[in-house]
Amino acid sequence: MKAMSADRHIIRFAMAQPYLERQEELDLANRWKDDNDQDARNRIAHAHMRLVIAMASKFRGFGLPLNDLIQEGYIGLLEAAARFEPAREVRFSTYAGWWIRASMQDYILRNWSIVRGGTSSSQKALFFNLRRLRAKLAQGDNRLSDQAIHQEIASALGVSLADVQSMDARLSGNDASLQAPIKGRDGDGSEQLEMLESEDLPPDEQVSGIIDGERWRGWLNNAMTELNDRENRIIKARRLSEDGATLEELGAELGISKERVRQIETRALEKLKTALTHYGPKPEQVREMAF
Repeated sequence: MKAMSADRHIIRFAMAQPYLERQEELDLANRWKDDNDQDARNRIAHAHMRLVIAMASKFRGFGLPLNDLIQEGYIGLLEAAARFEPAREVRFSTYAGWWIRASMQDYILRNWSIVRGGTSSSQKALFFNLRRLRAKLAQGDNRLSDQAIHQEIASALGVSLADVQSMDARLSGNDASLQAPIKGRDGDGSEQLEMLESEDLPPDEQVSGIIDGERWRGWLNNAMTELNDRENRIIKARRLSEDGATLEELGAELGISKERVRQIETRALEKLKTALTHYGPKPEQVREMAF
């Protein structure tokens, strides 16, 4: 009841505002631009509240409160008033309409669903025009299949067929809570969240990976004992560090050229390969790990 009362109050306020003649509108706009007259700006904005309400009514089909749409539209209206250039000789209503519409559309995209949709111009056009085009095509020829309708819409809006199908599915469904009980399992407390597929590896594969990792670290540590101190430092800094030191950095640290660092690294890698044939996995271990 409070929301309905607020809507009516805003509508009554808007309808009570006087219309502005072209010259009066121009005078107010110049006062705002030249003298930063806040009262002049507010008079322009209030006189165009009817435009905000009319546009908000067109977006009521998205299920959001009219009062919220009007408030967002008013923000767009004030933005238009702040940016309006009276020297262009364009009526304020023509200019403000774009800002009001953009403000409402952004609000709808942010709040229509908990799942955030695309914000590109093509995705916005698809979101706000899909239902209208779908109804128009179905009314013109009710024998058209969904596939044919989607293709026509994709061509009309310049988007892909997959985008149209995805958006149609979003607009046709409602958000569902992951804490909602699973149908058919009355009383056992199971929720939709429990049915989501985990991205983690199965427990047996996780354990296997840990064991294999420990094996490889042991073989590598043993092979590293075949390197001298400088080779060990370069391999650890270049190959076993997350950052990966550059040849220049190591050259400056060791007092040698970067080309010399590269030569030492190449030699150390060859020594490691040879050492791993001795310390590394035996053929039977490789076959075991493959399974």
